[in-house]
Amino acid sequence: FSAAQRELPRLAELGVDIVWLMPIYPIGVEGRKGTLGSYYAIKDYCDINPEFGTLADFDSFLAEAHRLGLRVVIDWVANHTSWDSQWIYDHPEWYTHDENGEIIPPAGTGWNDVADLDFSKPDMCQEMIDAMKFWVEEVGVDGFRCDAADFVPYEFWQDCLQQLRAIEGK
Repeated sequence: FSAAQRELPRLAELGVDIVWLMPIYPIGVEGRKGTLGSYYAIKDYCDINPEFGTLADFDSFLAEAHRLGLRVVIDWVANHTSWDSQWIYDHPEWYTHDENGEIIPPAGTGWNDVADLDFSKPDMCQEMIDAMKFWVEEVGVDGFRCDAADFVPYEFWQDCLQQLRAIEGK
């Protein structure tokens, strides 16, 4: 984040007004594709990938962006988590299961490095929304680009948008 922060004045001078960051969260190790893994295999929705720095580093990046009049949007990955997400251990019922009761990757995608979330589970849906609220209320991001949004039920997004828009000042 500190290296990216140094480039923010140049972006502002070019007339950029929104900076979109790909996933900034810690990624899973279990089932990782290749040596680097995928930044879309989210291990923890409310933390920072240490490859990029710390939450304090991100706060500094965000503060500088806002000082320069830039908005910051982060990628949100709602459809699935990594296989070693704490959610799998604490709430295996939040995931899609096959006929043998095994958690599965998103059907028909070939994304075997991630576990598919089951949006028929209200507690999971609210936890997902609460994680998004964390980034808006506690950290101060300006919005989200939602990855694979069409894999997630429309009703989830309706509830999510209603709750996010209810946050004062956003």
